[in-house]
Amino acid sequence: MIPWTVLDTAPVPDGLGELRLKRRGDEFSIMAGATELMNSRLSGSEKALATLACERLGKRPALRLLIGGLGMGFTLRAALGEVGGDARIVVAELVPAVIAWARGPMAELFGDSLTDARVSLFEGDVARLIGAGPAAYDAILLDVDNGPGGLTRAANDGLYSPAGLAAARAALRPGGLLAVWSSAPDGAFTTRLRRAGFAVEEARVRAHGKSGARHVIWLATTGAGGTKSPSTRPPVPPRRGRD
Repeated sequence: MIPWTVLDTAPVPDGLGELRLKRRGDEFSIMAGATELMNSRLSGSEKALATLACERLGKRPALRLLIGGLGMGFTLRAALGEVGGDARIVVAELVPAVIAWARGPMAELFGDSLTDARVSLFEGDVARLIGAGPAAYDAILLDVDNGPGGLTRAANDGLYSPAGLAAARAALRPGGLLAVWSSAPDGAFTTRLRRAGFAVEEARVRAHGKSGARHVIWLATTGAGGTKSPSTRPPVPPRRGRD
């Protein structure tokens, strides 16, 4: 068997330890300690995070999506395949090295997704964009850490707290959707979503094809009413230089 090669390491801001990017043949893995956060052969649930969310949004014009976590780009690429030419997608990535890996050793996975005119890349905490303005997005897709029970960064817990969920709900347009990826179920998080005023659906999705572990995607929707203005546009982060 081909051995794993460590390509690079990166510290986790305000977190525990570091991330490691590994490669074995054409397979990539990102590790945090002994925990594998993502693997290029196990992308089914990351793609489903985007496809399930877009299915529920329907054919809305000028969709505005916020993706928290760049990862290996599977959620972004799936979203680009679902939305129209007038859509705009902002991707927030906290770890600068993950962006560098996307443009460097993992560029083959990303294809032309990072140079798509519909995409803006924000280097920083997704919570900053969530709190930047009300009614900015049709959907917020979070694939941060390993789910609501964070492993790599304690500050991630704030996204899933009652205050974090209230901020996410305020950042959504009427009828908007919060989609959250997790490696495992979390009944307490489902309860928090409902208490925050969301209607909640839990989808169990295979990591790969019809086999492998089942991951969880929460699809939490707001009501169609409310006082938010659907014409509000999200803050547009500055584009980073492209390699």
